[in-house]
Amino acid sequence: MPTQEEIFEKVQEALVDALGVEEDEVTPEAKLQADLDAESIDFLDIVFRLEKAFDIKIERGELFPEDILTDASYVQDGKVTPEGLTKLKERMPFADLSAFESDPVVQNLGKQLTVQDMCRFVEHKLSK
Repeated sequence: MPTQEEIFEKVQEALVDALGVEEDEVTPEAKLQADLDAESIDFLDIVFRLEKAFDIKIERGELFPEDILTDASYVQDGKVTPEGLTKLKERMPFADLSAFESDPVVQNLGKQLTVQDMCRFVEHKLSK
């Protein structure tokens, strides 16, 4: 199992390559969309690069469970319901969703994800 530092370095490299950002911009606290300008389409590239870097398989919706965000039973008026939040926490144990919970607007979820969340996701995958 790689160390946290090794995981961070590989995640950082994947993000630099996928997003064309500078290495020093990819800090643990950097938000993928707000700080690194990641767009939805970039997430596919990021997933591919993480799979290759760590020799893991990431299922569609595993890193970013868009199926919950598009399910009418979990979303009302553009906001994730309490049941939806429970589901997100189950599916995203690696992500700190506390900021999202205070204003669970669907579009905000992607804006919350940080580089650290990506590192925790990889650790979570490698520990299985």
